[in-house]
Amino acid sequence: MASHQPAACCTVGVKHSGESVGELGKIGEIDTYFSYPKDRSTQNAILIITDVIGHEFINVQLIADQFAANGYFVVIPDLFKGNPVKLNPPEGFDLWEWLKDFQTKDVDPIVAATLKELRGPLGAKRIGAVGYCFGGKYVCRFLKTGQIDVGYTAHPSFVDEEELEGIQGPLSISAAETDQIFPAEKRHKSEEILLKLPVPYQINLFSDVVHGFAVRSDVSKKREKFAKEQAFLQAVTWFNEYLLKSDNPAEKL
Repeated sequence: MASHQPAACCTVGVKHSGESVGELGKIGEIDTYFSYPKDRSTQNAILIITDVIGHEFINVQLIADQFAANGYFVVIPDLFKGNPVKLNPPEGFDLWEWLKDFQTKDVDPIVAATLKELRGPLGAKRIGAVGYCFGGKYVCRFLKTGQIDVGYTAHPSFVDEEELEGIQGPLSISAAETDQIFPAEKRHKSEEILLKLPVPYQINLFSDVVHGFAVRSDVSKKREKFAKEQAFLQAVTWFNEYLLKSDNPAEKL
């Protein structure tokens, strides 16, 4: 595997303060968070595929609003049918038991339906995908099928090597110094795979942070706050370059 499977570190972190400015709605029967750019354009879209805390988590909604403030139309579908993991779940919570209901056969159709709506009624011409933790796997899966144009993932989990080997578009990765899910050996293996591919890639390593930092870091700590902010800037810069500037983002420049 290019990354290990999820563990307890995928469920812990700090809830951020702030008020989201997007709106909750539906794509078909899928509950979805929408955040629009100032001009309400939907042509350049970003699909956020969340960690196990889900689409109603204020932290990820605030991130969606940041992408929208940078000119992107952002959607965050509910991958977990109203049953996400609670942040910092009580002792005894069985993540593996919970995950039994959210395998690729369950999540793929939700992502596919969201992308179909984006390409169709919502009017998106170019789509980037952001995957945090659990969501990183699906960025690779849908880059592999060409259903998304450009990908970004932070501290990915559950990614199989063949999923990474098959990507057809640019991929950027933010990695944590301390991460049992995406440790150094998995990061280096991912580099070996990406080196062989004809698409642009990027891997940034951030010191003094752990798995989940791009979403659930303690922003009262200077280095964690800096890493979180820089991971976002990494993502938006990547999309600005490969989603906005290239008619064929899969083409290596």
